[in-house]
Amino acid sequence: MRAAVVKTFGGPEAVEIVETEVPEPGARQVRIKVAAATLNPVDAGVRGGFFGGAGKQIGFGWDVAGTVDATGVATAWSAGDEVVALDPGMVRPLGTHAEYVVVDADAVAKAPATVDAVHAATLPLNALTAEQALGLLELTEGQSLLVTGAAGAVGGFAIQLAVARGLSVSALAREGDEELVRSLGAAHFASGTAEAGAFDGVLDAANLGEGALEWVRDGGAYVGVRPGGHPDPVRGIRTTAVAVTADGARLAKLASLVDEGVLTLRVADTYPLDDASKAHTRLEEGGVRGRLVLIP
Repeated sequence: MRAAVVKTFGGPEAVEIVETEVPEPGARQVRIKVAAATLNPVDAGVRGGFFGGAGKQIGFGWDVAGTVDATGVATAWSAGDEVVALDPGMVRPLGTHAEYVVVDADAVAKAPATVDAVHAATLPLNALTAEQALGLLELTEGQSLLVTGAAGAVGGFAIQLAVARGLSVSALAREGDEELVRSLGAAHFASGTAEAGAFDGVLDAANLGEGALEWVRDGGAYVGVRPGGHPDPVRGIRTTAVAVTADGARLAKLASLVDEGVLTLRVADTYPLDDASKAHTRLEEGGVRGRLVLIP
C-alpha cells in the first residue's frame, strides 16, 4: 500500500509517499480501508521534528473514515462496517495517511450516516479534543464560556458542544470570522481581547496561554489544547490542558450529534494522497477554515 511519511524533518517538501506492507490487525484491533483522512496542525509538527524521532520513518494522520476491511479476534466490528476512528500517536512508522490503517477496536465508531467519508474524517480528533476539554472545565448549565480560536476546528466544535450543554458561549476570533462563529451558536463575539474576569471558564483553542487567564473570574477554570503547555494557576483558577485520547463510545455519541444536526463538519479542500506535500503547503500558508482532507 501507499502511505505518507517523513524520514528527514523539514518543510512540506519533506513529505514522502512510500510503498509498504499492508498492516495486519491483532487481537482487539481492526483494519480500515481508508476512504479519507484529515490533515491537522499536529502533522506539521511531526514533519518539522517537534515531537522527536530523528532518523526514523514517521507516519502522518490521526483521523480516519473508511470501511472495516479485516478484524482480529475479540472485536464486535465486521468487514464492511462504515466507521470513523482516532489513531493517536506522535512518532510511529505509519499513521492514517495511507491506504489502510490498523486501530484498536475500542477507538472505532460507526460513521455518521448523513455525511460522506470526506466530511466524516474531520470529526474524530478535533471533536474529541473539544468534548474532552469541555469535560475538564466542569462547567454547568447557565455558566459562561469563552472559546479562543473559535473559528478553528477545535474551537468550532467547542462552541456547538458547549451550546448543547446549555452554556452561554462567547467567541474570540478574527473580525472576519464573526458571521461564522455566530452561525455555530456563539451568543457573543470579541476580536483581539475580551472583558477581564467575565467568564466562568476559557477553552483556549488559540493557545494564548497566560494572557487568557485575565478573562477568567476568580476561582474559574482554564483548559488549553497543548498538553503540558497550560499556564500556572492564579486567583484560584484551575488550569490544565487536554491530551486527547481515543474513545470509540464518545466518538459514537459525537457522530450521532452530526446526524442530529448539532455538529457541523467543515471541509476546506481535498487532495489525493499522492499530493500530500501540496496539502502540507496549503496548511502552512494558514487561514484555513475547515479541514484539508487526503483521499487515497
